[in-house]
Amino acid sequence: MTAGLLLAAGAGRRYGRPKALVELDGEPLVRRAIRLLGDGGCAPVHVVLGAGVDEMPDLPGAVPVRHDRWSDGLGSSLLKGLASLPAAVPAAVVVLVDQPLLSPIAVRRVRAAYADGAVVAVATYAGRRGHPILLTRRTWPLLSGYAVGDRGARDLLRDRPDLGRGLGRGRRRLGTGAKEFPTTPLTCTVWP
Repeated sequence: MTAGLLLAAGAGRRYGRPKALVELDGEPLVRRAIRLLGDGGCAPVHVVLGAGVDEMPDLPGAVPVRHDRWSDGLGSSLLKGLASLPAAVPAAVVVLVDQPLLSPIAVRRVRAAYADGAVVAVATYAGRRGHPILLTRRTWPLLSGYAVGDRGARDLLRDRPDLGRGLGRGRRRLGTGAKEFPTTPLTCTVWP
C-alpha cells in the first residue's frame, strides 16, 4: 500500500486565492490532484488543507487533513500530512496542488521504484528533481529538522547520502514517456 499525500494548504498569494481552489477546465486543482494520485494507484489519499479550508468543495476519494498552522510553510504541511497517515502505510507519494499537468504515469513510476526496493524515489525531468516524490516511513522522522518554512525534503535528500547511493549512482532510466504526456519524468532518482 502506498498512500498519496497532497499538499494544498497554501494561500496562493500570487494567484489571489488558495491554489487548491483555482480551476482548470472547470475543475478545482485540489480535485484534479486527488484524481491524479488515485489514478496513479495511491490509497488512501490525504489532502492537507489550510487557507480557504472552509471554501473547499467536497473531496471525494480523499481524507481532508486540516492544518491550522499552514502559514508556517510547506514544511509544516508535509509533516502534518505524513503524521495523518495510518500506521499501516509504509510509504507516501507526495504531490503539490499547483502542478496540474503531472501525469498518473509519473506517480506509477515512483511507486514502481518503491516496489523495486527504493527508500526514496524522485521524478526527474531533464536532470532536475521534481514531483512526485515517494518517501518511505523510514525517512519521515528524519524530516523534522529539514521540513521547515517553505522547504520540504530537498535538503534531506542532499544532506543524507547514507539513505542510499545518492543522486549520481541512483538513477534508473524509466523510458521517455514524451509521447504519453509532456510532463512525464524521463528518469527517477532512487535511494535503495
